[in-house]
Amino acid sequence: MTTTRPSLHDLDIDLGKRARLHRILYRNGLGNGTMLALPIDQGLEHGPIDFFPNPPSQDPEFQWRLAVEGGFNAIACHYGLARKYMPKYAGQVPLILKLNGKTNIPPADKALSPLTSTVEDAVRIGADAVGYTLYVGTPRQDDDFAQLRRVRQDSERFGMPLVVWSYPRGEAIDAKGGATSLYAVDYAARTALELGADIAKLVIPPAIGPNPAQPGKYAEIVHTYAEGARRVFRSAGRTMVLVSGGSKLSDEDMLDKVRISMESGATGLIFGRNMWQRPFEEALDIVRQVKEILSRFPS
Repeated sequence: MTTTRPSLHDLDIDLGKRARLHRILYRNGLGNGTMLALPIDQGLEHGPIDFFPNPPSQDPEFQWRLAVEGGFNAIACHYGLARKYMPKYAGQVPLILKLNGKTNIPPADKALSPLTSTVEDAVRIGADAVGYTLYVGTPRQDDDFAQLRRVRQDSERFGMPLVVWSYPRGEAIDAKGGATSLYAVDYAARTALELGADIAKLVIPPAIGPNPAQPGKYAEIVHTYAEGARRVFRSAGRTMVLVSGGSKLSDEDMLDKVRISMESGATGLIFGRNMWQRPFEEALDIVRQVKEILSRFPS
């Protein structure tokens, strides 16, 4: 199974989206069409607990400095962090403004991430893209789809690229193999394509043997991480894919994940905790190692 990585030229998008994506992919970072984004939305999504491993990271100034000095293609955050911390760094690193979010305090069996900002907000503060978290399979997905439709319409109207955090969630997903199963992630990738994402953020399913809880033929599939990644990327079609970093890994495991993801057809990475849950100079060093791998995959 082969996977062809979509390039900016493959996307049928209007001039505003094309110009903004070109800035992200070719005017920042390595400038070679790969993407390394730094998400700092965890303070809302997970709470301050994520800052315990590296207390200085609780100050958003830490991540903004890392994004600029590390040469990231973009930084992703909610409105409050952008409004209060971006002025010092405006124009130095592209912004992906997250338009919805939630805490992890309520149970995730009926998850919905409500809107917290608008595409118009993103235009006003100088963002180059917007981000939306979509929970695929949740009992609230009818509300989620309707909410995303409004965001997509505004994104088209303002020429703003749409990055969809496409995450399987909910009690039905849990009963069909779980949120990281091949079935669930593959479905999430296809859903992002079907609903009009320009870029999809995906969690690649870990290597696994047969899982009888998954529906249909998925129950029989045995796959490595690379095979799972290629299948998921194919389901995303002409949607660029950013691979999620997730919880902090060992350096060796993280760099293997980077290499395999890029070899399998990813457009790039969106790694947060694996970058900023460490002292600043150590964070810069691991960014350099990641970018060395990304430099081998121009588009």
